[in-house]
Amino acid sequence: MFETIRYNVKDGVAWLRLNRPDKLNAFIGQMNREIKEAVKEASFNEEVRCVVITGEGRAFCSGQDLSEVNESMDHGQVLRDHYGPMMKQIMQCEKPIIAAVNGVAAGAGFSLALACDFRLASEKASFVNAFVHVGLIPDSGNLYFLPKLIGHAKAAELAILGEKVSADQAFQLGLVTKMIPLDQWEAEVEKFAIRLANMPTKAIGLIKRYLNLANDLPFESFLEREAEGQRIAGLTADHREGVSAFLEKRKPAFTGK
Repeated sequence: MFETIRYNVKDGVAWLRLNRPDKLNAFIGQMNREIKEAVKEASFNEEVRCVVITGEGRAFCSGQDLSEVNESMDHGQVLRDHYGPMMKQIMQCEKPIIAAVNGVAAGAGFSLALACDFRLASEKASFVNAFVHVGLIPDSGNLYFLPKLIGHAKAAELAILGEKVSADQAFQLGLVTKMIPLDQWEAEVEKFAIRLANMPTKAIGLIKRYLNLANDLPFESFLEREAEGQRIAGLTADHREGVSAFLEKRKPAFTGK
């Protein structure tokens, strides 16, 4: 089905692996389209309750494959045709998405990691806003996400200076949810993903929706939308299960419904 990525579902988790290791998983148009389609499929698959995006080989994603760049290229149109649709699909997904950053995340690869809900970083991972080094601005939503995570001043520093940020530095900045030793990498990523897959999926989707809405609505309008969201959450089977488990002093068994 896919050529530039690997995709499979196991134990409620959709694993999306960027699969151009000889090119450090650099983006080409086909990869943008296939990521978009895989995330869309995961969004509508009731078996999927969590998505993990990671890279094959030694890199997460090195950004745009520069061998595809030429002087006649309209960079804005490339964003509109390829990167924009991919990032919108990721933002529209109401299931938790983990970026499992196994190596370098550079340029649009950094942007891809920023768009996810959680970033787990291998101790050999690194992040770099490489755009300025080729005379471009950070794109694919980078400047939308980055200030929200680390503040305006630090975002400007990373965007303008374009210096590499180690996994440890990223953790200290708040870019990374968790830093994982190499010898525990696969086990810890899977453990974190399964933990999310066993949580109340619809409530997580609503949390994601209203976190995004909070940026755009006046407080009173947000409270009204929040009340509607809580009404929806209150009708789920997971809410009933959570209350029953609390009263019965047992661990809840959520089903994502």
